[in-house]
Amino acid sequence: MTKLEQLIEQLCPDGVEYKKLIECISIQRGTRVVRSQLSDNGQYPVYQNSLTPLGYHNECNCRKNTTFIIVAGAAGDIGYSMVDFWAADDCFCLVCDDNIISRYLYHAILNQQLSIYAKVRKASVPRLGRSVVESIRIPVPPLEVQAEIVKILDNFTELTAELTAELTARKKQYEYYRNQLLNIEANNTFEINKCKLIEIAEVYDGTHQTPEYKEEGIPFISVENIANIYSNTKFISSKAYSAYKAKPIVGDVFMTRIGSIGKCAIMTQQVDLAYYVSLALIRPNKEIIDSRYLKHYIESSLGSKELAKRTLHHAVPIKINKEDIGKIMVSFPSLSMQKKIANVLENFEAICSDLNIGLPAEIEARQKQYEYYRDLLLTFAETGGKLADRQTDRLK
Repeated sequence: MTKLEQLIEQLCPDGVEYKKLIECISIQRGTRVVRSQLSDNGQYPVYQNSLTPLGYHNECNCRKNTTFIIVAGAAGDIGYSMVDFWAADDCFCLVCDDNIISRYLYHAILNQQLSIYAKVRKASVPRLGRSVVESIRIPVPPLEVQAEIVKILDNFTELTAELTAELTARKKQYEYYRNQLLNIEANNTFEINKCKLIEIAEVYDGTHQTPEYKEEGIPFISVENIANIYSNTKFISSKAYSAYKAKPIVGDVFMTRIGSIGKCAIMTQQVDLAYYVSLALIRPNKEIIDSRYLKHYIESSLGSKELAKRTLHHAVPIKINKEDIGKIMVSFPSLSMQKKIANVLENFEAICSDLNIGLPAEIEARQKQYEYYRDLLLTFAETGGKLADRQTDRLK
């Protein structure tokens, strides 16, 4: 019998009381802060509408080891801060009393993440109502049981954090070597060519009109699909697609040009694919430039600098005009050498990104393991109720 099983048998053999958050903790809305109040030398992270800090403040309004929930923007995201921080008005701090351990609360609410997301109001700015937060029900076992559950689950999260840190280091290493490989002028080891992109490729952009979407038809993509251009939920009619001047073909490179700039994807399948103005379609001259090499070059620091020179930073959202994309300078060696460089970079990139191999696969496995045990450990028979199937599994 494990220590947790012993504690449950001794302290709550007849089940555990479930409580709404409003019944067992203090839900404190943060205080609005504007960017002018942030400081480059600020000590405390500011959480507003994302788990990524908006910036840093010289003051804090929430103590360390506090669970919080975002209620606008990334509504429903659940965070836990190990340092003092400033909660802005779209961030609710969940302050525990002496009967609940904050870290236990974090795991317990995270176990309901999907159901919380389902209650987010979809609008131009997604929002989660205070009443939804107040009505979240969690099991509240004795403190000794909470502490043991936290100990078990934190072992999983600590391992995942270590693996994630190692993966982050590898990605930085990949970016460094990519920049070194593609900086062929500095390498000076083989003959290079340098010219404007428009001299070795054609540049197009997608439709400037928001199309009439259909339930089926030609897949329609924009910036949000750049990570996987074959995964989409929008379609247009064949008639609307027939008006496209440039229809994608294998080897074409899509590049984001509005909002997020310089992320690329290569057409590897010959399918019909409609695209919005937020994407540029670059069609390389295959006798001169390799599509994969061009993608890596644009995404490298060299390509980023070229794009930044011509980006309209004061536009809302920021963008780069189609004509200016063609003006960026590209350095490249022979076609055979381009392919060798692309092969090296793709192998390295796979190690950093492929969910089927290496660290990404290990992190994915550990995350699933954590979610499984979190669900198992946080399932209790309710006081006066019948033993839950998941609790029976845990006891077994």
